Amino acid sequence: MWTYHNPVDIHAGPGCLQRLPALLKRRDFLLVVFPEAHGLGLVDTIRALAGDRLRGVIDDILPNPDVGWLAPLYDRVHREHAGVPCIVALGGGSVIDTAKALLCATPAGTFAELLAALERGETLPAGRHKSLIAIPSTAGTGSEVTPWATLWDQAQGRKHSLHQPWTWPEAAIIDPALMGSLPAAATLASGLDALSHALESIWNVNRNPVSMALAIQAARRILDVLPRLMHDLHDAGLRADMAQAALMAGLAFSNTKTALAHSLSYEITLRQGIAHGIACSFSLPIVLEMALGADDGVDQALMSIFDAASGQAASARLRRFLQGLGVATDPTEYGLAPADWREMVRSAAQGPRGRNFIRALA
Repeated sequence: MWTYHNPVDIHAGPGCLQRLPALLKRRDFLLVVFPEAHGLGLVDTIRALAGDRLRGVIDDILPNPDVGWLAPLYDRVHREHAGVPCIVALGGGSVIDTAKALLCATPAGTFAELLAALERGETLPAGRHKSLIAIPSTAGTGSEVTPWATLWDQAQGRKHSLHQPWTWPEAAIIDPALMGSLPAAATLASGLDALSHALESIWNVNRNPVSMALAIQAARRILDVLPRLMHDLHDAGLRADMAQAALMAGLAFSNTKTALAHSLSYEITLRQGIAHGIACSFSLPIVLEMALGADDGVDQALMSIFDAASGQAASARLRRFLQGLGVATDPTEYGLAPADWREMVRSAAQGPRGRNFIRALA
């Protein structure tokens, strides 16, 4: 038996940002955006679409939302805008993840209560939790169609995974026109994050026929489109293709969660500050080889994605693909000695995401 569930109301394609007023249903809202959104005219665009329903703009969002700056932001939002029922998040994964934290209501409206619930793995009590409309400006995060958010605690060297019943976005607007100004580094990192989502949902104990179909198609499309997009960042058609591929990858892992490569990435990001999309993708050829032989269907899926006659050939093609994009695939290139890497793999395999990997590792 298997199930597939995703409650997000998805609107995708060029120009679909115009759907925002209908999705707001005349509700007041807060806009959460990345700092450069003002200069790109995106805040003015949202204001023109929504009019006086916009009650505030939160634009002081940094990469990898950290509890150090998220706590005072959360407390201010819930002090000044407790009655605003909806958040519109326009940006990449950090923006949407921040919005998921901000939409959660705690009894006293303090971030300390939310952090305590995260540390204990508890569900917050019922309250005036805000709704979320997610509008990604990158093709890769998947956060617009999943309930999870990653919150970091750099001071303590740890990360928290936020997941509450209401952190599923109510709706997602995927308009590739919003991604045209994305620079090369962010285009690459977000695209490789999407590839990781696709592959991680294949070598996953929670896979199902729907997630597999979505993941295979997403991975094939990314392999074809991402290198061409990196050579022509202003190609609107390629941007649209990547947006659709990233969406399919997000829909795949929204049901499986990620697995070993993502589990490995968190410590690398914490320790060295490597962009998430690179940190979770450079190990993909290694993890692919580790997955081989655990399930015939998974092996066949991986070989079909890479048009390979064997699993080892699939891994070799994936390695060449990443290296062709300038991504090193040897852990030593990231300052990880062989012994340290082996210990990191062992530790990551025991983590919540690592345990989703298709093969149990001692």
